Amino acid sequence: MTTEDDRELWSRAAGGGARAFGALFDRHAKAVYNHCFRLTASWAEAEDHLQATFLLAWRKRGDVRLERDSALPWLLAVATNVVRNEQRSLTRRLRNLRRVGEERAVPDHADLVAERLDDQRRMKELLDAVAELPRNEREALALCVWSEVSYADAAAVLGITEGSVRARVSKAKSKLQQHRELVHTEEVR
Repeated sequence: MTTEDDRELWSRAAGGGARAFGALFDRHAKAVYNHCFRLTASWAEAEDHLQATFLLAWRKRGDVRLERDSALPWLLAVATNVVRNEQRSLTRRLRNLRRVGEERAVPDHADLVAERLDDQRRMKELLDAVAELPRNEREALALCVWSEVSYADAAAVLGITEGSVRARVSKAKSKLQQHRELVHTEEVR
């Protein structure tokens, strides 16, 4: 792996340097993939969103100038938007299918792999609880807690102050803790 920082690699990639872009991919793909999985609770969708994120990054490499030393905050913002766009598209497709009465469910056999099912079930339960949070708290939580982005970088990604990010993360954690305690109490009964 290269010792160049992300700005240097991005600059070389912007000039057409495929190897520099590959080094950025190697450096950040796992974090972006995990972020996508946490947003979707699906390994297969996370793989698709990872590819879409880096494809968009490749296409935009000449237009985007990194504001920070790391490309990760920008890549996570792109990944978040890729997931949102896909979820909106899926919602529209399902609405259209219902309208014409041709709703067909196509099973994703990749998700049937045994070792992934339990991870997905647990992630789904967590995401259900997270889905109850306001959107601004969900986004701050996903960036700072799940993707381990600093509060300063998350503030830059979300376009708010660092203090606002901290407050949103704190509120989200508190609400999730209350939800967990409630679920645990119901399971004991």
